[in-house]
Amino acid sequence: MLFFLSPVTGWVIFALGIINLVSAALILASCRVVPGLSNWMKHPGYKSFYKMHVYLWWIFWPSVIIHTILATTRFVLLRI
Repeated sequence: MLFFLSPVTGWVIFALGIINLVSAALILASCRVVPGLSNWMKHPGYKSFYKMHVYLWWIFWPSVIIHTILATTRFVLLRI
């Protein structure tokens, strides 16, 4: 229980939040179904960037799940 109340946990929650924002932006930028990105798809660099799209999800979801668990647990424990 003390782990969730330590300052280190606050920094981990903050870092995971930043990772969530960055990975969500990268997923959105690498998604082909987003309107307006047709100009990007013409560049050869986009194809190599698009290959990372699947792997970005493997970073995003564990980060969101861990962030949610830590933040919710910390919030509930601080309210008790």
